[in-house]
Amino acid sequence: MIDRRFIGKTYGPIRYEVGREKMKEYAAAAKDWRPIFHDENFASQTKYGDVIAMPNFAAVYALRGAGMMLVDPEIKLNLAMLVHGAQEFEWYQVVKPNDVITETGKVADIYEKGNLDFIVYESEARNQNGELVCRARATFIIRGGGGK
Repeated sequence: MIDRRFIGKTYGPIRYEVGREKMKEYAAAAKDWRPIFHDENFASQTKYGDVIAMPNFAAVYALRGAGMMLVDPEIKLNLAMLVHGAQEFEWYQVVKPNDVITETGKVADIYEKGNLDFIVYESEARNQNGELVCRARATFIIRGGGGK
């Protein structure tokens, strides 16, 4: 069992500067060709005034702390036995090129079911104006128990 004393351990703030090309590349990799994600001329005529990041781009800026948690030498997760169980987002603002997103996150829960350990990471991401952009939650499962 992963030591429950790590519940509440925080990561961040982690800063991410959103790049126009990175947003477009993400949408292309997801095979989402809607013009709001790619076509600057089209997007300039929308209420956003520019291309926007597709919603799941949040995986890039809102779960960076989860990566830090996974390799945290204190928690000592067994990465060879880890699988990504779930990922959830709640969106509040669109993300545009040149936004500066700051994520803060924490270990929200640790529990076990049978021979599986679960560790849950939750975060909030805010833009350069302090506005909440996204809340994220990721659940990781460690088969055979999580501690080394």
